[in-house]
Amino acid sequence: MNIVIDLLILMFLMALGVPVPFCFMAAVLFLIATGDYSFSFLMPIAFYKMNSLTLLAVPFFIMVGGLMQSSGVAERLVGVANAMVGGIKGGLGSASVVACAIFGAIAGTCSAAVAAIGSIMIPRMVKDGYPRGHATGLIACASVLGQLIPPSVPMILYGWVTWQPIQACFLATVGPGIVLIIIYAFLNAWMCRRYPGIKIPPPMGFTGRVKETGRACWRGTFALIAPVIILGGIYAGIFYPTESATAAVVYVIFLGFVVYRSMTVRDLGRTLFQTATTSGVIMLMLFFVLMLGRIYTMENVPQRLIALMKEISENRYVILLMMNLFLIIIGMLMDDFSGTLLAAPLLLPIAKEIGVHPVHLAAILGTNLGLGNVTPPCAPILYLAGRVGNCSFEKMIGPAIKFMLLGSLPVVLITTYCPQLVLWLPNLLMPEIVPVVGWVK
Repeated sequence: MNIVIDLLILMFLMALGVPVPFCFMAAVLFLIATGDYSFSFLMPIAFYKMNSLTLLAVPFFIMVGGLMQSSGVAERLVGVANAMVGGIKGGLGSASVVACAIFGAIAGTCSAAVAAIGSIMIPRMVKDGYPRGHATGLIACASVLGQLIPPSVPMILYGWVTWQPIQACFLATVGPGIVLIIIYAFLNAWMCRRYPGIKIPPPMGFTGRVKETGRACWRGTFALIAPVIILGGIYAGIFYPTESATAAVVYVIFLGFVVYRSMTVRDLGRTLFQTATTSGVIMLMLFFVLMLGRIYTMENVPQRLIALMKEISENRYVILLMMNLFLIIIGMLMDDFSGTLLAAPLLLPIAKEIGVHPVHLAAILGTNLGLGNVTPPCAPILYLAGRVGNCSFEKMIGPAIKFMLLGSLPVVLITTYCPQLVLWLPNLLMPEIVPVVGWVK
């Protein structure tokens, strides 16, 4: 009963808008006050687990996301995406989707994609005749690609919590990410037919489009090298994820000060301050999540969840549906970082029990939390996009719901029930880690 009350306290405080670290702190304090636990037992466990080199990748990738906006890298990535798919009606919206995906291959977070790509593309789309609500809703939903296209900070946290290879978790979300890009691009083009005010660029022909793309790629050559450095270094065995994140920070600073000369010392200082603030919040939250997770483990909460779900149904597909609903609710109440840290250790035993590979669970968790982050009532990413795009909730919720129901939700279901989409790439590149493509026997 104490665990149930504790979870209700956690959800209630989050629904009230209390900062997430304090929500977890309140949950821990309640269990310590009502149970046979003490700080002297729990705190050393949390400190020991946080003593991890892997966790250093988190602040560095957060820093990369902030630096890309002031260094000029984000603007050049937008130019490349627009040259590739921006030559038709609605093409600028599709270019925004592709830009979010390319940005995700460097920064690895939803919030960074909203701030960087949204601040550039939303005004540009409005100028070209897009309704502000459509432009803002599209950027909010497409920013989820920031945590699906590797590297992904939530996948780093998932791999660290569940002891899974981070490289395999990165690869697991590539398939769902590509499918989401295609669906969003087609949905945007279909929805744009209802907006007669959208400007249609003059036809360029195939040759003209190739030349325009070539010029944009040449202008953004150094920006496009960043994903190659990050991902190529990881999968070539040159870098660990933490070292890769560090190299990305150094490279983006070099681009900002030396190559593009668009970054100032003040921009760097502001980004360092924002990174320190965000990282401090994450570390504080992580400290309390680790203590809470330890208590849940000692109280056999994962095993009780397994028993509860099996009482409802022993069918694998029904249990997966219940897991999806749980993850979407978690995503509605908290950000992708805290959602990953809370849900991963709870759901991993359930996933293993029904034959879901832990790497497959990484993709299930990533797509569900991404959908939850843009789903009201809390919808942290949706509200962030509204602030970036200077758009009211009433104007953007309609288009956003269409993108959620017709785009994100089908990808969530495909990811959950089609393990081949998730595991084919990890199996291809890391067969010793992911030896099977499909359900685990």
